[in-house]
Amino acid sequence: MAGRGTEEHPHGADRLCEAGDRVYSRAVRRGRVPRTDAEPVPCLLELALLHPDPDDMDWLVPTSPQEVMTRVLRGVYDEVRESQRRVGSAVAAFERYAGIGRQLQAPSSAPAEGTAIRVLDGLSRIQAAMDEATDACTTEVLTVQPGGIRREAELTEGLHRALALRGRGVRMRDLYTHVARHGQGLLTYLELMGDAVEARTLDEVIDRLILFDRTVAFIPANTDRTMALELRHPALVDYLVTVFERLWRLAIPLTAPLPDTGIEGISHREQSIAALLAEGHQDAVIAERLGISVRTCRAHIARLSETLGAASRTQLGVRIAQVGLDGPPRTAGGSPLSIPDQGSPSVR
Repeated sequence: MAGRGTEEHPHGADRLCEAGDRVYSRAVRRGRVPRTDAEPVPCLLELALLHPDPDDMDWLVPTSPQEVMTRVLRGVYDEVRESQRRVGSAVAAFERYAGIGRQLQAPSSAPAEGTAIRVLDGLSRIQAAMDEATDACTTEVLTVQPGGIRREAELTEGLHRALALRGRGVRMRDLYTHVARHGQGLLTYLELMGDAVEARTLDEVIDRLILFDRTVAFIPANTDRTMALELRHPALVDYLVTVFERLWRLAIPLTAPLPDTGIEGISHREQSIAALLAEGHQDAVIAERLGISVRTCRAHIARLSETLGAASRTQLGVRIAQVGLDGPPRTAGGSPLSIPDQGSPSVR
């Protein structure tokens, strides 16, 4: 779809086609237009002149003419060394968008794109917005990265942004699941970044979150992460910062070992799985929350059953409760807790 639109409308925001100009102008005057109106002019979505309405995805709201002007001039500034001919068309585009803005009689009552919430539809728009936020960042980046071991492709995808931030002295703090400790790619990335990045891990974390300078945040807007929300509302961003800071205080530095469970023969990961089993979660849910595969999760459950001497899931639940794996570990004087007698009638 995107490729076909690019061929039919080979232009930028400074040389908007006649059909696109009509639909965009209508969107600015009315505050929004139905998504069907933009189907003949995919360039408006590709150029981010229209984007989905956060309250109703069947409608599209316009990027303000002022923001369009800013984008056009920024693009021209980057290209001016290579092609002076773009300057004239950019000035003409500036005047066109300014004229549309002057035609507005009053602010529209319909939802419009502002600085609070913006829907980013498509990976290219997400990447562009992230690059823009990276360029503007001067102090701090906070991230939450779920999903277990980080793939090389994921780490490489954002490496150019991380290196640019490090070059400007920006501090970064990253939260991962404990499983991420086993990925060589993450260790290589952290070694490359040096003291610019501090990483900690938890049994489980929230969905992906990226915060720049505590002023703008990015979160997924769908399950496959092809859409995202750019949040600039101070209350929303402050809330997400608070969530991050509380998780950070609970997390364990990547350079420190995971604490012992206090129960002989039970690993830290198996303790986490046992606690989630006690809460009644299915294997697939546990695997997703801990960032491991379902197969790995079931292998750990099998080890738990063997260690605790449980012949069924029901019996495993009883033994989990008996040794204190259904909550914080119970220890006495720092000594490991013993496994209940597997032949005891009370646990049959």
